[in-house]
Amino acid sequence: MYFLTGWPRRLLCPLKSEEEPFHVQPSSQRFYFAVLSETQLSVWFSRPSVLIVSYIESAKASSQFGFYQQAEWKQDDSMIAVAAANGYILLFDVVGGGEDKYLYEPVYSKGRRGVKVTPGYKEEQCAPALSLEMKRPIDLEAPITSMQSLQEDLLVSTADGYLHILHWDGVSNGRKAISLCSVPFSLDLQSARGGLCLDLKGVYIRDMTYCVTLDGFAVVLDDGRLGFITPLANRITADQLQGVWAADVTDGTCVAVNNKYRLVTFGCARYVCVLVYSIDTTTGSMQLSHKLELTPKHYPDVCNKTGAVKLIRWSPDYSVAMVTWECGGLSLWSVFGAHLICTLGEDFAYRSDGTKKDPINISSMCWGAEGYHLWVITSREEAELVENMEEAPPQTQQAGILQFNFIKSALTVNPCTSNQEQVLLHGEDRLYLTCGDPTQLSSGSSESPHPHNLPHGGEGSPTHHPSPNSTLLGYKHWHVVQIHSTYLESNWPIRFAAIDTAGQCIAVAGRRGFAHYCMSTRKWKLFGNITQEQNMTVTGGLVWWNGFVVVACYNFIDRQEELRLYLRSSNLDNTFSSVTKLHSDTLLLNVFRDMIILFRADCTICLYSMERRHDGPNPSASVELLQEVSMSRYIPHPALVVSVTLTSVRTETGITLKAPQQACMADSIILNLAGQLIMLQRDRSGPQLQEKVPLPFCPPVVLAQYVENVWTTCRSNRKKRHLLEALWLSCGEAGMKVWLPLFPRDHRKPHSFLSRRIMLPFHINIYPLAVLFEDALVLGASNETVVYDSLQVEREGRESLEGLFPYCTVERTSQIYLHHILRQLLVRNLGEQALLLAQSCAALPYFPHVMELMVHVVLEEEATSREPIPDPLLPTVAKFITEFPLFLQTIVHCARKTEFALWNYLFAAVGNPKDLFEECLMAQDLDTAASYLIILQNMEVPAVSRQHATLLFNTALEQGKWDLCRHMIRFLKAIGSGEMETPPPTPTTQEPSSTGGFEFFRNRSISLSPSADSIAAGKFNLQKTFSMPSGPSAKGWSKDSDCAENMYIDMMLRRHARHLLEHVRLKELGCFSAQLDFELIGWLCHERTRVARVDDFVMALKCLHKDFLWPFPVTPAGSISSPFKNGHRRTVLSQHLLKSQSADSLLNSDMDTAPPQAVARNSNHTWLDGLGALGPTEPTEMDTALSHGGPQTQEAFLSPLTNKTEECSIGSATDLTETSSMVDGDWTMVDENFSALSLTHSELEHISMELANKGPHKSQVQLRYLLHVFMEAGCLEWCVVIGLILREATVIKQVVNFLDSPEVPHETVQSVRSGLLGVDAWASTDCLGYKPFLNMIRPQLQKLIETSVEQIQPEAFLPGSSNSKLAEPQPGGPSAEDSRGPALLGLALPLEPPGGLGTEDGGVPEEQEEQAVDEGVYDCTLS
Repeated sequence: MYFLTGWPRRLLCPLKSEEEPFHVQPSSQRFYFAVLSETQLSVWFSRPSVLIVSYIESAKASSQFGFYQQAEWKQDDSMIAVAAANGYILLFDVVGGGEDKYLYEPVYSKGRRGVKVTPGYKEEQCAPALSLEMKRPIDLEAPITSMQSLQEDLLVSTADGYLHILHWDGVSNGRKAISLCSVPFSLDLQSARGGLCLDLKGVYIRDMTYCVTLDGFAVVLDDGRLGFITPLANRITADQLQGVWAADVTDGTCVAVNNKYRLVTFGCARYVCVLVYSIDTTTGSMQLSHKLELTPKHYPDVCNKTGAVKLIRWSPDYSVAMVTWECGGLSLWSVFGAHLICTLGEDFAYRSDGTKKDPINISSMCWGAEGYHLWVITSREEAELVENMEEAPPQTQQAGILQFNFIKSALTVNPCTSNQEQVLLHGEDRLYLTCGDPTQLSSGSSESPHPHNLPHGGEGSPTHHPSPNSTLLGYKHWHVVQIHSTYLESNWPIRFAAIDTAGQCIAVAGRRGFAHYCMSTRKWKLFGNITQEQNMTVTGGLVWWNGFVVVACYNFIDRQEELRLYLRSSNLDNTFSSVTKLHSDTLLLNVFRDMIILFRADCTICLYSMERRHDGPNPSASVELLQEVSMSRYIPHPALVVSVTLTSVRTETGITLKAPQQACMADSIILNLAGQLIMLQRDRSGPQLQEKVPLPFCPPVVLAQYVENVWTTCRSNRKKRHLLEALWLSCGEAGMKVWLPLFPRDHRKPHSFLSRRIMLPFHINIYPLAVLFEDALVLGASNETVVYDSLQVEREGRESLEGLFPYCTVERTSQIYLHHILRQLLVRNLGEQALLLAQSCAALPYFPHVMELMVHVVLEEEATSREPIPDPLLPTVAKFITEFPLFLQTIVHCARKTEFALWNYLFAAVGNPKDLFEECLMAQDLDTAASYLIILQNMEVPAVSRQHATLLFNTALEQGKWDLCRHMIRFLKAIGSGEMETPPPTPTTQEPSSTGGFEFFRNRSISLSPSADSIAAGKFNLQKTFSMPSGPSAKGWSKDSDCAENMYIDMMLRRHARHLLEHVRLKELGCFSAQLDFELIGWLCHERTRVARVDDFVMALKCLHKDFLWPFPVTPAGSISSPFKNGHRRTVLSQHLLKSQSADSLLNSDMDTAPPQAVARNSNHTWLDGLGALGPTEPTEMDTALSHGGPQTQEAFLSPLTNKTEECSIGSATDLTETSSMVDGDWTMVDENFSALSLTHSELEHISMELANKGPHKSQVQLRYLLHVFMEAGCLEWCVVIGLILREATVIKQVVNFLDSPEVPHETVQSVRSGLLGVDAWASTDCLGYKPFLNMIRPQLQKLIETSVEQIQPEAFLPGSSNSKLAEPQPGGPSAEDSRGPALLGLALPLEPPGGLGTEDGGVPEEQEEQAVDEGVYDCTLS
């Protein structure tokens, strides 16, 4: 509502004086301020805040009259009355300085308007030169305690118990005095005629204030009692006064009245609070409405140390009250008790180092014009404390006046804004908007916030949300619009502001005229003719409709109240306006669809229809009066109407459903009458007349009390009828209320006893300023503070203002309210309505949070209750949440955010956590199941936790949830070791690597030997991976660990690896190994002769094609001979081709699902026949070259390396910067005679075909890594399969050469031979694209068939042999091609020691395994 901004300003007095000011009193319009010191009366101007005139009493007169005490202005600002200590009233005439005499005038730059065009124009932008002339003093012969200005009279109370009525013109009409003892006081007006009256002997009035709307005086007597005096006649005479007093209160200190809400507020000493009373209209008694007090919950240290309430000041619009205490401090409340600001806590009360600051002590305060400033005069010692001596001229004396700056909601003065889903705040010279600029959101730029709105933290990026109001949700910054200075300087202060439905156009109205601003063009439109601007003033507010600004204004020329509509797109001029003359002053205005509703000063409501016309060059609007409704019977004073709204909301009472098209019509008028919400509905009970004649209205009914703001919308949405057809109320301290419609389900006939609507109250933690209806959100704002100790200046023990006060900013806030409404419906056994409402909002992104909040709030209240609850709500809430699929997540998230002591109560209502865990597994929701596992670990014995963790671990392995698997490994180990005291920490996100494959070989030295620590470096990056949690599993599991848990986990991992390999899921096997640090090479050595065998080469080849998205090779029909003549090729070509590969542009041909064909016994004849049939086809060594990267290639994968001898080393991990070696020795590296640009059509066709036959680069990296792993483990059949899919002839050659070794089992040789023959047979019938490659490896296959197995010296294959190790490449050292011995693919095969291939069961003894791990370490270092 009202929010502090920035630092307070200090006003300096240019006159040298030893006296400190102690009292400030504003004029009726708050443009002038009378400031008193002991012998001096000064008049200050509001804008600019400067001293105009000062009257200094002579020493002789001062000794006669005494020191000044308080001042009061006449209603027309022409006189000031000053009360002196010796009982004198001093009257001063405020005299103008003449026609063109101004104390301060603005200085304009060239080209700016500043010419006096209309009478009174210039004086409104200058500080006038005034003078004070003292009239004859009036002696009342008793100390004066209080003064109150009336229209023509001045009411003065004295310490002798008399009430003096003085005329402002002094002597002419004399004065009257009324003894307080002659005024009868009673508890109410009915008992005053014969009941007990209050004895007032010796009692006088300490403080009093006149209330216009109650027509009486609120008084505080010197004994602390509170009263209200009502004149029974028009004139105040002794026999025509009647008083009522408040019972049980004897500690009153001060009083203030709220004319808009008819409230009387009294400050108290004993209870340190403000008592707010209303006057009962029937009995006239004072009834306590509510209290404004600091609660110990928020202010435990200061709520009882503030002293008595010293001053209460209502803002000019009566929407907030500022309170100060004897011990200092300021606090701001809304009219019905919502606490907004307090300077007794947080950064106001403590410095950044934690030391406490003394609260500011205030002797007098008042609000400035329109509530933009609070003028504060500090006490004498406080003034000395805040005095700032820096660089002050010697003649300047600190005046001790502080100005606090405020910005306020547009709802305070213009509650009938057309857009109720935007927050619009306005200060004295700028506007704050919540709407996001569409151009700003699309470009991603952000307008710099004004220094008054420095962000306290957080980002300003908008939240992406499907709602049309997505820019309102997460956009943290305000959109600050500076009001045009030309308009502001002559029309300050801004009185009204409005924003259109789209949130793109704003209109403001000051003292005269108005102006509007467009967010898209960022330009203001002002009246081109200043005369037109100055000849009108907005009286009833302004609102947007359909591109028009609707203004209720007063025309000074015609002395006529008018309703005007100005087109936004045209120039701001009266020629483009539609004018409708009105009969009475307009106080309020609102728009509903194409209708205007006006509330006039004669308590009449007028309804007008508007129509947009396109009959000219510019659109125009026509306005027609529809209906007038007199409300004078129900409204005692027109100023009591806070807002008027036209709406389609109705109660269905007496309404037949014969005309469903009338459901969206303007059926009701809603008035906020001094906080009492009343509704007038159309009377449909009588005969239905013609449609053109509007129906009359029924008598009003009261909907709610203590209402500050009302929100409703004219939109409709069938899916969210509950939210859009509801009425939203802000009720101050009581929070919010919603008048919710109740709908029968499935269009059934409603029960006759069921109400059509229900009023539901709920509390929120922010002050609501707007309601997002479809999004179920309340928007608001709150004050935040920033301490700038670096700006603190200390001189001679005095602090600067920057050190005394924090810098205040205004933050945007929002809050979900849906869980409050659902809970209220469930409490009232309206679960069906709650379900309908929740289902309509289930698509909201924060709906899961709504469910959690509802469970959490109910759980906290019921589980911590000291008394048994007869009808607990938690089981009902649990049953309600089961209707939604997020039930399991909601319960476990709520449990993990709740302390452990409440879990038993929670799960007693929602069900056994073991059952919920099993439901999660059945629903494949593993992350939620993991959360339940932590619940079980705290509530059950370790054996139960281990059992459920094993289930979850196996399921996570099967689904490839590697991050969850790592956490489960840690969890299972911790259960066994007793280390699992706390839940595992949330994993931190690790950015994906740029390789698109495995993260190994990247700027570090790695080992590719079967070692646990080395394999940890190899990780897949197939999804967003997470770092391993710190804990006992961070280093993997070592072989020498005898922990039963480690053995148990290892067994499960091995079982899963066996399962993957059996089903030919190599890609998952690689991910599994890389993510979980599984010793894949060591395990494959175990399984070399068992599960690591390939039974069906064709089926395995098809699975790899499908798994790695690798296309089957195709051969063009015309491709008979190679486009490269004489066997020459260019390395440059292969490099360019490699650069052009893209994983996304490759075709994935249809997978061949035909069953593998049986291989005949004479397969060699079939293969030879096929060879002869194909003839001299082009060998596909091109594939090998294409798989080589040039030196520019950054990806790390294994590449074949060949030299001219058969004894070669291929694809070692040292070849990371792919060399350009060719496959066959007859092919040269570079042909210098060939130009890189001389590519023929046939060559390009061949190149494109080769690219089409390649799979994604990421798959290529992964396949080469798996090839390396299988080579390292000695699984030759898998090497052949991967060599086939990669079409690497060298791999096949090396495997065939190695099959001659006597250590290779005969079964392996037979398997490779039969597998290759089976592939050849399959390729001949189903996949001819493989035939060129099979032709290339024809010599190797023929050798495999015909030659017998040769014996090879076993010493060459021992792991400890120096010949079988890959030495780390040294600068200038021998290359990998020079390494001796039959090293397979450049990577030595870890073999068993002499004496057999393993134990009887096919495995390797553990001792030998350890020896292999220790001795057979083959390092590959990346430079």
